[in-house]
Amino acid sequence: MERTESAQASGSDVEAPWRQPDYVDPAAFDEREVTVGSGEFAVPGTLSMPRGDGPYPAVVLLAGGGPFDREGTVGPNRIYRDIAWGLASRGMAVLRFDKVTLVHAEKVAATPEFTMRDEYVPHALAGIEMLCAATSVDAERVFVVGHSMGGKVAPLVAAGAPALAGMVLLAADTQPMQWAMVRVLRYLADVDPAYVAAFPPIETIIEQAKLVDGEELSPITPAAELPFGMSAAFWLDLRAYDPVAVAATLDKPMLILQGERDYQTTVADDLIGWRTGLADRPDVTIRIYPADDHLFFPGTGPSEPADYQRSQHVDAEVVADIAAWVKSILVGSNG
Repeated sequence: MERTESAQASGSDVEAPWRQPDYVDPAAFDEREVTVGSGEFAVPGTLSMPRGDGPYPAVVLLAGGGPFDREGTVGPNRIYRDIAWGLASRGMAVLRFDKVTLVHAEKVAATPEFTMRDEYVPHALAGIEMLCAATSVDAERVFVVGHSMGGKVAPLVAAGAPALAGMVLLAADTQPMQWAMVRVLRYLADVDPAYVAAFPPIETIIEQAKLVDGEELSPITPAAELPFGMSAAFWLDLRAYDPVAVAATLDKPMLILQGERDYQTTVADDLIGWRTGLADRPDVTIRIYPADDHLFFPGTGPSEPADYQRSQHVDAEVVADIAAWVKSILVGSNG
């Protein structure tokens, strides 16, 4: 039986039913609720498990930056549910979970020393440990699949998880985030000035980006002076992290996927970092999808935020490619 739910698009009064993509087989897997992490920052999650005895390869989904829920809700769409159900339909266990910045927003806001590592690493490692311990999972074939900032941080997670078999990076950024913000706002201003009306003037954004780069940035720099109003601790941690350099030190295979219509992370500004820094790695596979945007929705013409508010699904080819690549990684092999 097809699984559906009602989902309201942001900024719209019209209820649009979410329907599973055609590449999902709901009879192929079951789901159960789980808790990821421990203590005051534990979060709820969902484990999708193929029906049968296994053992199955497994993935932990790492969401993009910001307070995402486990489904990857963007308007009427559910991008991480698309991926999870698509992979589970193809014989993979998949763990997805609400981000700590969503579930514990007030606690995070009240913790000025909270960093990108705090946002991602503890829950990712807890999720990997959970999958490795599951009797139906092949503990030698557990992977992370990270989208956007989740892909950027995937090498950092992998560095702390020797048991991890490999990484899939979806639209993972390598350009410093403060300058990516400048680029994105300029792009959106050209598409439609209404998209940037709520943001400070671009000159202010540029000065904030320069402050992040400068020697004067310190743990006591007020968050109000920094991009997105995020703390100095967050920016100092992010500034010190080079995802490509960390990835280059890891003896783990990687699949890097990028949409050519993506304006948030781009082929020219972000994928180039992975290509250049990992050029000598035969265990790194890079694929570009000409029709896909940042959420891997296929389309035509320049991508813009309004596109995310139309009901659609993650590209079937992307899901199939992730599944095929994961299954190609042999037990006990990193290549």
